[in-house]
Amino acid sequence: MLNIDFSKSFLAIDCGTSVMSLALRCNGQVFEINQDIGAKQSENLLPTLRDLYAQAGIDTPDLAAIVVNQGPGAFTGLRVGASVAQGLAAAFNIPLIGVPSLDALAYSAPPCPCVLAAMDARMGEVFYAFFDTVNQQRLSDYCVGKAVDIRLPEKQSQCVVIGNTPLSGSLKVIDYINKMPKACDVLNIALSGRYEIKTAENMSLLYVRNKIALTATEQAQRKKEMAQ
Repeated sequence: MLNIDFSKSFLAIDCGTSVMSLALRCNGQVFEINQDIGAKQSENLLPTLRDLYAQAGIDTPDLAAIVVNQGPGAFTGLRVGASVAQGLAAAFNIPLIGVPSLDALAYSAPPCPCVLAAMDARMGEVFYAFFDTVNQQRLSDYCVGKAVDIRLPEKQSQCVVIGNTPLSGSLKVIDYINKMPKACDVLNIALSGRYEIKTAENMSLLYVRNKIALTATEQAQRKKEMAQ
């Protein structure tokens, strides 16, 4: 069983959106770099990480663990972040902690018995999950689907929505927080100690959607449905 000293330095990597986001906790301080660079994350991640280390005055061997956004999110970006995290973890024998992006999003909102974390999944759909962040419970599976089809969990009558997808329809939304997760959110939730500690070999991404592209016919049908 892997153990981590949670008082030591932690690195968090989140490439699940167009923003390359890094957070480093060291000696009670958190150093952050967030850059909206889209597809350039693969060529900029390691140089930016070196800049972050320089700010904190440490290097990879000083880390107690590396935390990574394991999805759902942008497919290519997630793979870039996970690959770098796994490479560093394997090279320096450092444990990994994977945090689902929807968890990081939900727990960055004020505590509430029903929080809906929802992110644009493209193709006319959203990634989403419901959480009770007061009692630290997930109330649903990690899902992908049309926003209009989302229903509240059993015994819930209203919810707070956090993400980049304002929802309406049959949901009673009491507040909407326009926000996307960043490395600092992934780091904060990992430090709760609730997420599994893994090695580089057994770390995996969370794929909610098996199909990542539509055929031309499916795209035309989806556009027709959205226009109605």
